[in-house]
Amino acid sequence: MSVNVTLILTTVPDAESAQKLASAALSTRLAACVTQLGSVRSNYHWQGKLESADEIQLLFKTSVARALELEQLIQTLHPYDTPEILSWQATASAGYGQWVNAETQRSLHV
Repeated sequence: MSVNVTLILTTVPDAESAQKLASAALSTRLAACVTQLGSVRSNYHWQGKLESADEIQLLFKTSVARALELEQLIQTLHPYDTPEILSWQATASAGYGQWVNAETQRSLHV
């Protein structure tokens, strides 16, 4: 049986920003895994001009239940005023999906 997970993609300007976002998402249990996909060259319209920039892509894997919180964390810590935050649900294998869900649960303190 498959399990739904959420994938969130963003780009950041440098390795320091990538590490900061990945560490924050993992330490708060908002992501089970963050994959640094590597350097990319982005070309885009920005404030009436064509721009291009070297960036690093990050792919966050999280549970459906934690996706909104993770998006908010990325928005808060991201160095860009208008960061790229793309989110979609994916079907994961049962084992991987269960692992993602387990890793993104916070311990309850009673």
